[in-house]
Amino acid sequence: MAQLEGNLNPFFQAMCRAQTLQLPHKRSSMVSLDSIRRDPRWRDPNLHEVISMLRHPMDPVKSNAAAYLQHLCYENDLIKQEVRQLNGVPILVELLDHPKAEVHRKACGALRNISYGKDHNNKMAIKSCDGIQALVRLLRKSSSMEVKELATGTLWNLSSHEPLKMTIINQGLQTLTDEIIIPHSGWRRRDSVDASKPLSAEWTTVFKNTTGCLRNVSSDGAEARQRLRECEGLVAALLHALQSAVVKKDADNKSVENCVCILRNLSYHVHKEIPGAERFQEPHAGHLMRTVGHQKKKNEPECCSGKRPKGLDLLYQPEVVRLYLSLLTCSHNHNTLEAAAGALQNLAAGHWAWSSYIRATVRKEKGLPVLVELLRSDVDKVVRAVAIALRNLAIDRRNKDLIGNYALRDLVANLPYGQQHPVKNLEGDTVVSILNTIYEIITDNPENARVLIQGHAVQKLVAINKSSQSTRETKAASHVLQTIWAYKELRHTLTKAGWNKSNFKVFLYILYDDITLPLMEKNQG
Repeated sequence: MAQLEGNLNPFFQAMCRAQTLQLPHKRSSMVSLDSIRRDPRWRDPNLHEVISMLRHPMDPVKSNAAAYLQHLCYENDLIKQEVRQLNGVPILVELLDHPKAEVHRKACGALRNISYGKDHNNKMAIKSCDGIQALVRLLRKSSSMEVKELATGTLWNLSSHEPLKMTIINQGLQTLTDEIIIPHSGWRRRDSVDASKPLSAEWTTVFKNTTGCLRNVSSDGAEARQRLRECEGLVAALLHALQSAVVKKDADNKSVENCVCILRNLSYHVHKEIPGAERFQEPHAGHLMRTVGHQKKKNEPECCSGKRPKGLDLLYQPEVVRLYLSLLTCSHNHNTLEAAAGALQNLAAGHWAWSSYIRATVRKEKGLPVLVELLRSDVDKVVRAVAIALRNLAIDRRNKDLIGNYALRDLVANLPYGQQHPVKNLEGDTVVSILNTIYEIITDNPENARVLIQGHAVQKLVAINKSSQSTRETKAASHVLQTIWAYKELRHTLTKAGWNKSNFKVFLYILYDDITLPLMEKNQG
């Protein structure tokens, strides 16, 4: 021991001696600090010395060096960069496989701090030395909740960098699902009193970290979405966690937000990406709906029970609609509201059998008033997601009539008056989404157009068309105005209100690119 200590900086000598004393933890810490203060040779070790200590033959030195690096790297980008340049990252990754819990725990803590932040070079350095695989191995072998928190926290940090998302999916998806998502969701665990009753989700830090990681990787594109949809148990466990959040009235936490965002992302383009998608496209919808059978009662949440249906089918069952509507009703988390509305928006998009079913289910479950109420939100992203969801839902004729009667007033209230934006000061994308929703509502529906005129919308539409600085806003307003003027039976009402054909003139050449297609958020990350 004395011979080994002779080669150490006094800082590490003192820390080493403290760990060999058989004293309570707090007393040991005091001995360590006192030793450092009394030693006249004491000085802070430089970074090169600390990194070299990671390879020291004594395990206490390794763990202390890793702990010191964790401390130095906390919110210090310059230190992180220097650790990377001194090749400290590969050594820390190596220590993740160390048999001593104290060593791999401290190494993982250092990597978590190094991987946090906007410098993606640090993240790539961890990936380059097979750090993602090492973190996944550590997650599988460790029973320590603290170690699992550190490992999943590091993976969450890494998942924010686009080039690493598929690597995490390829090397860690099933492990994250089996080791964290399923157990902590409560899906496969049963109540000790009633064995038929699954347990509620546990909103632990490790569950929050893991759902945050999967939320990031689920936004990587079609291949990523498909891999997550097909991951055994993942969708069912996430749905069960959300169901328990609704039952417990605990829908505002970060884990719930992450779960809804994952499911929203997995619902995006589901009508195009499921295997055999062409079979579900209209006009085959009628035949498929006849095979679906009757809709289940509210007290039969099949999608959350782990029974049939399986796999990605769970994403578009009627129970899921009820779940999203419940979240829209009980949550106050703006990100959760946006994601739940976005999930309905995605499921109601496109012309396929299940989107028709989803649109009808939202109406039958009295979900339209829930969405209309959220148009009054002061949060831009919530209003935008709800507006697009209503547009997709309005493809259904009965929905269109109801939305025209009950939502047009609130949609118009959100529009700016020329360059003067309302109190909400909505972003341009949101204004365009609202205009496109109005367009969908009045297309092939003169009665809805009449309601729009009676709601004094023309004045706002004309002002946007003439004076908006946004080409997209002008284009969208022009479509609405053209559609109104095309209804000859409404022209008398318009002229009586002082409007004439020149007010409906298009001030911009319009390209009919996506106006007949349901709009969906392209960036689901």
